[in-house]
Amino acid sequence: MSSLSSVSRRRRPAFVVSALAAGLLLAAASSASAATFNGSGAITTDYVWRGTTQTQGDPAVQASFKATADNGLYGSIWGSNVEFAPETKASSELDFIVGWSGNVADDWTLDVNLTHYRYPSTTVDLNWTEAIGTLTWKQNYWAQLGYSNDALATDEAGAYAQLGAKFPLNDQVRLEAAVGHYWLEDAYDDSYSHAQLGAVWAFKAPFELRVTAHATDRSAKTLFPDLAGSRVEAALQAAF
Repeated sequence: MSSLSSVSRRRRPAFVVSALAAGLLLAAASSASAATFNGSGAITTDYVWRGTTQTQGDPAVQASFKATADNGLYGSIWGSNVEFAPETKASSELDFIVGWSGNVADDWTLDVNLTHYRYPSTTVDLNWTEAIGTLTWKQNYWAQLGYSNDALATDEAGAYAQLGAKFPLNDQVRLEAAVGHYWLEDAYDDSYSHAQLGAVWAFKAPFELRVTAHATDRSAKTLFPDLAGSRVEAALQAAF
């Protein structure tokens, strides 16, 4: 749910996806006879996205709001503080997401969406959009693919893949693991892999405490030397 950019980008014409997303969020609420609304909030020691920090290792406050129609169409808005290269003056991120989610077979769920990453406080254009699909089995195992022709606001194509799993230990504790690979040859003449392993304790509904260890390969450290590597984040999160 974020951008990986740590350097200045040239300014491109403003993109109107955020306005479209806001409109479709309202459409999701009115396209069926009823809709459900939910949200979440989190305080984390580090905002890590695809293995790299988005806050230079500093804490982040995050929140989201989602509207889902009976037919599976949904729209959501997610936000966080960020910290990139000083010349970008980036301090906040807003993700506008529109998509569809539903069962496609017994125990199988598909989610397809368009995510627009937007940075309203920057002096350069870091905004970009990505199409993402996630196939989930029995709510505990998933495979995700993402593609953008403007990956990380570079005007170049990039693709991302992730495999992940949840392992419930009891009603309150679960482990979560994922591995991912980001193909960025068009933009950076390289690609990188990352992995994460976390534990989640649902100690009192709706609150959860999460601790996650992240690691990236050498390519990530070469591409993003100040952002990649090994790190641990802890977060207090809640859904409502």
